[in-house]
Amino acid sequence: MRIVVTGGAGFIGGNLSVYLKGRGYDVVAVDSLERASTKSLLEEAGVELIVSDLRYSIDIPRADIIVHTAAYIDVDESFRKPYEYIVNNTAVTMALAKKSLDDSVKLIYLSSAAVYGEPKYLPIDEDHPKDPISPYGLSKLMGEYAVSFYGRLGLRYAIVRPFNVYGPGQRGSYVGVIARFIDRVRRGEPPVIYGDGSQTRDFIHVSDLSRLIERIIEVDAIGVYNAGSGIETRIIDLAKLVSRLANLDLEPIHVDAKLGDIKRSYADVSKARSLTWSARKTLEEGIKELFDQP
Repeated sequence: MRIVVTGGAGFIGGNLSVYLKGRGYDVVAVDSLERASTKSLLEEAGVELIVSDLRYSIDIPRADIIVHTAAYIDVDESFRKPYEYIVNNTAVTMALAKKSLDDSVKLIYLSSAAVYGEPKYLPIDEDHPKDPISPYGLSKLMGEYAVSFYGRLGLRYAIVRPFNVYGPGQRGSYVGVIARFIDRVRRGEPPVIYGDGSQTRDFIHVSDLSRLIERIIEVDAIGVYNAGSGIETRIIDLAKLVSRLANLDLEPIHVDAKLGDIKRSYADVSKARSLTWSARKTLEEGIKELFDQP
């Protein structure tokens, strides 16, 4: 089976491409290299890379499945550059959905938990109201609408909504809170927390996300699936865990909370578990692995 991964040299796309290659799939990564962070991982794994900017041409090789991970993902930047986010995240997704329909190719679209906005209830299931609070979240939701529109015309698709993904290769605009904490602690500096640290998030290792996507491919699943651990973790506890794993006693520094920062968030992953999948890597295991990397 041949799988094309767009954004294949990015954090999620690169890790996914290497994982699927290791599982025996014929994988082709497509990326503009504008914000690539895993190009070396692709080269080491022998994954074919095609350099192409999908904003200008949806010129990708023939495949059985397309996994669309390419996107701008910096929430703060999206407020400054909303037009660029709509073009790169929404318009490209719409063009890719049309091409997938025309070519009779199944499309797996990597959306985001950002489509939900401020939770109305917890845990967040796939039927939770969608009310994004950033242009980034809006662009990903509009991408979902584009995919489902072509779905009504016959496109076979699945939508995956990752929560807070972490793992190797998080650089540039995808440096999440775990990577930032580790970077500071490695220098002997305390983690910096926005607000009091009582806010919560659901962290999922990129290997578990890759396993879920593989499972969707294996069973030919259709529909929308949350991708998370289903575990609610306080940011203050995360900071303490990172310091403890570094064998350091560092008291976090607290700064003003970010405007519009969501207070609590974690996923209901019942639908994903119905595919006989669950997150395997614990937060402690995942962070230990990141400390062991150069």
